[in-house]
Amino acid sequence: MSTTLPSNGAGAKYEPSHCIACQGNSVELFLDLGCTALANKFLAREDLARAEPRFPLRVGFCHDCGHVQLTDTVPPAEMFEDYLYVSSASATLKAHLYDLSDTVVGRLQLGPSDLVVDIGCNDGTLLTGFQRHGVRTVGVDPAVNLAGLHTPAGFDRFTGFFGADTAPAIVGRWGRASAITATNTFPHIPDLPGFIKGIDAALAPGGMFVIEAHYLVDLLDQIAFDTVYHEHVSYWALGPMRRLFERWGFHIVRAERLPIHHGQLRVWVQRRGEGAPDETVDAILAEEEEQGIPDFETYVQFARRTETIRERLTQTLRDLRRNGARLAAYGAPAKGNTLLEYLRLGPDLIEFIVDRSPLKQGRYTPGTHIPVMPPSRLLDSPPDYVVLLAWNFQDEILSQQAEFRRRGGRFIVPVPHVAIL
Repeated sequence: MSTTLPSNGAGAKYEPSHCIACQGNSVELFLDLGCTALANKFLAREDLARAEPRFPLRVGFCHDCGHVQLTDTVPPAEMFEDYLYVSSASATLKAHLYDLSDTVVGRLQLGPSDLVVDIGCNDGTLLTGFQRHGVRTVGVDPAVNLAGLHTPAGFDRFTGFFGADTAPAIVGRWGRASAITATNTFPHIPDLPGFIKGIDAALAPGGMFVIEAHYLVDLLDQIAFDTVYHEHVSYWALGPMRRLFERWGFHIVRAERLPIHHGQLRVWVQRRGEGAPDETVDAILAEEEEQGIPDFETYVQFARRTETIRERLTQTLRDLRRNGARLAAYGAPAKGNTLLEYLRLGPDLIEFIVDRSPLKQGRYTPGTHIPVMPPSRLLDSPPDYVVLLAWNFQDEILSQQAEFRRRGGRFIVPVPHVAIL
């Protein structure tokens, strides 16, 4: 099996590859975004003269189980042991994570004797929410540089990757968890069998595993190709996820669509026999069938729409620059670096990027080497137009930048349709 891609795949043909969900060998490529630097590896000035590692960024569809995934993976240690994204940088995300902690505690009736383990705990924002309810908390995260940045004072942390080999050490030290959470972490996992075995080892009888991840349906609807980067090994729909968990003795008991990040899926998972799926599971599965999620042609069309966005956005930016406009960008998320590299945008077109995270300020974007500065730069040296790379937080950013807009500054939203606000 092979396929001829739209021009973003350079017309090349590729043989099918291995599926990390069902272990089959029928993954067919549909989107090729080129060979890019790692999206969260922002550079210090002294790093600019050195060669950056670059890896193929390609996405395929499994004809056996319907899973969508990268066809080429990068060792996790290359991406996560030194990490510059922090959850608390966004007020919207912080509020959402606090709401999640309230929902989990209320639904499971957790109390002081219960343990919650958060996998990919980052700076501890979600754990702060749980601590308000008096439950015990443990964060798991491989990022050594974030270990001293956690928001709640004194929460327990295991610095390392979660899986079948590390779960026994976590259980041995803190016990088994009544709830395990993974927000925007499950798509990062290349070894899904090992990860689920770790969940089975760490979860108490009757416990719940709660996942939040970007949702494939929303990604396709919004033509959010910039959500694709090397950290995101998987792009989850509910159907393939259900098949994965059933294969390993679990089942999905509830599924919810969420507006955060312009579309996520929240999934509640228990061991088979410890709970019954409610009506939300079948409802979302039926929606996926109607929208063509199990059909390869859906993804071929997505690749074509991605190419159209690249052409229109590139033309818009180059026309503005040619007419003398100064251009900058707001937000230095990993997704922004996919967009910058795919469109081949550099400091000759985008003068600078502003971002609220002090960890990124003073650095340069991977691959394109655009300087990252504090948001105050928009008023100190105002550009004419700002590309909203963090478009998934559009409302929050536009509110924060009301003064910039009052002075005549305008924002460009790149997807799903190029718009100037």
